[in-house]
Amino acid sequence: MRTDLAVIGAGPAGLAAALAAAARGLRVTVLDSAPAPGGQFHRQPAPGLAAHRPRLPHDRGRGWRWLRDALAASDVTVLTDHHVWVVEHGFTVHALLGPEQRESVAVRAEAVLLATGGYEKVLPFPGWTLPGVVAAGGAQAMLKGGLVVPGRRAVVAGTGPLLLPVATGLAAAGVVVPALVEAADPAAFLRHRRALAAKLPEGAGYAARLLRHRVRFLARHTVVRAHGGRALTGVTVAALDSGGHVRPGTGRYIPCDTLAVGHGMVPHTDLAETLGCRLAGAAVRVDDEQRTDVPGVWAAGEATGIGGAALALAEGHIAGRSVAARLRGTAPDPSTWARAAGTRARLREFARALDAVYAPPAHWAEQVPDGTVVCRCEEVTAGAVREAARDLGAGDPRTVKLLTRAGMGWCQGRMCAPAVAGIAGCEPAPSRRPFARPVPLGVLARQHRDATATDDATGEGAGEATDEGTEEGPS
Repeated sequence: MRTDLAVIGAGPAGLAAALAAAARGLRVTVLDSAPAPGGQFHRQPAPGLAAHRPRLPHDRGRGWRWLRDALAASDVTVLTDHHVWVVEHGFTVHALLGPEQRESVAVRAEAVLLATGGYEKVLPFPGWTLPGVVAAGGAQAMLKGGLVVPGRRAVVAGTGPLLLPVATGLAAAGVVVPALVEAADPAAFLRHRRALAAKLPEGAGYAARLLRHRVRFLARHTVVRAHGGRALTGVTVAALDSGGHVRPGTGRYIPCDTLAVGHGMVPHTDLAETLGCRLAGAAVRVDDEQRTDVPGVWAAGEATGIGGAALALAEGHIAGRSVAARLRGTAPDPSTWARAAGTRARLREFARALDAVYAPPAHWAEQVPDGTVVCRCEEVTAGAVREAARDLGAGDPRTVKLLTRAGMGWCQGRMCAPAVAGIAGCEPAPSRRPFARPVPLGVLARQHRDATATDDATGEGAGEATDEGTEEGPS
């Protein structure tokens, strides 16, 4: 299949970019792993449920209806259940099909826009692997996409703006939410009140809903332990002092069968790193047109920095206009997206303020006991990570990985990488992988066979095939 622009990700950023580019004459193909477009923010019930999702307190119904209707009226091709595993320079996008992901298809494009979003960060604590402990975003996805709740009595904990819609959404669905446990210090909001002022009405709305559902808000608190045998039975939470340490004697036990926990979001940059795009911190670096430093590759949305759906829409719109102009051989006119650029600047400032307010407790890593599992896939404990750093000289996450296997499992470190880095006392580092997701060996074999047959047919020759392993070993 051939197209002008391949957009990877059908969330707000990807859809806005696709619509802007298609409106200016480009052939656009959007690939997304979900069964329907919308991303996490506009996640819809699974088609098999034959149901409409009830309106949740944090919905932006009009925004989704506009995107949905504009998409239906456009010439954009949307390929759902397409799990992109690599983008070759050139550009050829390879995606695994459907739930089983045993067949791969290729889409060839003149340009690529990465709207890959982000994924949730959860920092470990004793008991965090118990059944009943779920990521806050996972609880939200169950509610939005499955119309189900994770339990009957749920504590929502961690830090970050996502906790508010999760707590109010669960409460509105009939779940008893005895507490929202937020590690952030309320004084931090006052220090950034100018940047956050525009969102005060929204915050007040969440506060009113928490009061209505009798959800206790425990600011500057953290979960220190989850309790249970075969399943979660409760959590112990405690107050934090101004330095981020747990205050002795403040622990309290809260019975619950569910803990929805999250500590912010991390940009999803696997495909960008594979293509050689430079990063700015943990996010993809882009210019004012949302271009990366790799010619032909644009990026927008959470992959360029966590900032929410409205920022993603603005960035996607700018990127789509830029791609359309560049592929037509003309210089883009920034004045045509001045309004979106203003929105982008304002919301980026807001996102920076949120990052400062919702930083995890400064000393969280010190409070994780040695026996706590940090890497769930490989069952690596905090003690093993500390030993690698303290006794074996590991000074970076990659060396910790080589010495302990932390991050070599099915998730490839996406769940544990921030925790491993924090406990080892080193800065997080990008993990360049040849593929963005696990790929069946049969798919790789067919790719090689097809490439060899094509080269033989054209008389170019495939050369000698080699299998180059990584120093991490198989995962």
